[in-house]
Amino acid sequence: MYQKTTIIGNLGGNPELKYLVNGTAVTSFSMAVNNQRKNPEGEVVKETTWFRVSVFGKQAESCAEYLTKGRMVLVEGTLKGDPATGGPRLYERKDGTVGASFELVANSVKFLPTGAPGEKEKAAPVAETAEMALEQFPF
Repeated sequence: MYQKTTIIGNLGGNPELKYLVNGTAVTSFSMAVNNQRKNPEGEVVKETTWFRVSVFGKQAESCAEYLTKGRMVLVEGTLKGDPATGGPRLYERKDGTVGASFELVANSVKFLPTGAPGEKEKAAPVAETAEMALEQFPF
């Protein structure tokens, strides 16, 4: 059996670094993957899918040190279902509606460029950066 999921998106918050009892580093962060499409009426509909990413080992320490909220990354890993339901984890948003997030255990995290060298980092257009990432990291 084989499962691999690849996502490109932005961090929803700063990463959180913790250590397991055996000393293994674990970094967790939320990640928003944005998508837009046209509905049958021709209107642009924007959708955001949330992922909760866990990274282990040396890569976890690098993620905790260099990643910050809003940074764009490419993550490859394995989806994990909620132990209670087998699906995504459900939560209640501030406005009272129900949302869902998917759990992803990362095998690799690639930091994507967001600005010109020497320039303070700024957000790059998602489509442009995603295309660059796919050219640089073909699947």
